[in-house]
Amino acid sequence: MTPRSDLRTFLRTLDTDTLADLLAEHAEHDAGLRSRLEELAGDPSEPRGEAEWSGATQTDPVQLSSVLDTVRRLLDANTAADVAPLARRAVDRVLAATGSGGGLPPALAEQFGRAVSLYARACVAHPPPPRELAEWLTALVLDGPSGPGVRLADFADALGEEGLAHVRDAVAVIPVDEGGHRADAARRLRLELAETTGDVDTVVALLSERLPRLDVSLRIVRVLRAAGRHSEAIAHAANALGHGKAGSGAGRGPLVEALERVRTEQPPVDTSDVEALLRDNRCDDAWKAAARHEPSDMIPLYREHVERLIDSRNPQLYDRAAGQLRRLRMLYRRAGVPREFTPYLSELVGRHRRKTRLLDELRRARIALPRTAAT
Repeated sequence: MTPRSDLRTFLRTLDTDTLADLLAEHAEHDAGLRSRLEELAGDPSEPRGEAEWSGATQTDPVQLSSVLDTVRRLLDANTAADVAPLARRAVDRVLAATGSGGGLPPALAEQFGRAVSLYARACVAHPPPPRELAEWLTALVLDGPSGPGVRLADFADALGEEGLAHVRDAVAVIPVDEGGHRADAARRLRLELAETTGDVDTVVALLSERLPRLDVSLRIVRVLRAAGRHSEAIAHAANALGHGKAGSGAGRGPLVEALERVRTEQPPVDTSDVEALLRDNRCDDAWKAAARHEPSDMIPLYREHVERLIDSRNPQLYDRAAGQLRRLRMLYRRAGVPREFTPYLSELVGRHRRKTRLLDELRRARIALPRTAAT
């Protein structure tokens, strides 16, 4: 089946009003399409049998890309039509094929992330009932595919206070000390809830559970500075630097440099463009944007991204983590501290030494592993 016929199959699953709105919106800006529709007006459509589309699947990356490109173009054109059902159906199709907590192939994971992001955009224009959206989103994060791709902040406007409260209630009953995918997802949702609602104290408290890692200290410092609590940020930076040996003990140069800027009250560096791209897992675009910044400012962001990919517990994303590690190694070189990459890698591999799939991907990426991990 060709991508075009697959798209037609998918569109037939939508309700008539949605399809009519989509076509009418396009016809207003496309004279050729409008003329063709006018020619077809009044002609009976060719009957289509149920068997033609009943077994169709929407989990092919090429097919999904075609559908999502259509949604993106409509959203970019500020369409008045409600395209949320189209984007959500793409997400749900992937979920149905994956199962609870399952991993996605890298190509499909990228399309899944796009579908979620587009659905979030569509929800801003046409918000579904807050409780319904909250239930769907909570189930997606807790029981859906592991790995990045879903950010609560993208849905905050559509959720509103009612929806956010429902998400908070849903994760409050999940114990986070038992481990596992649901516990990790609940912990991440609690942090994102605090960030979305501006609860700085809760954000700092949740992040502090990961201390004494210097990359976490840097994130806490950024949160405090963004909230205008500069004196606390300076104090935390000074405390983190004073206890550096209690942290990971690896690759601290660029992290120390960033924290030093805070302690000496130098202006913060705006890296939000790269951060946003990394959060969306748009690795190539992020790497292009990173070229506009100092390498030392990019190192903490890439370390955090590598950790996020590995902590997703999705083996399908380990090859992407290996690719990002190669770029991180290059950043260390460009920053003039290439020797600091080796102890950082040793500490990282030491924490994840039981993940043999990850180690295999690192070897395939030609990253020299420490002797303790290579044996």
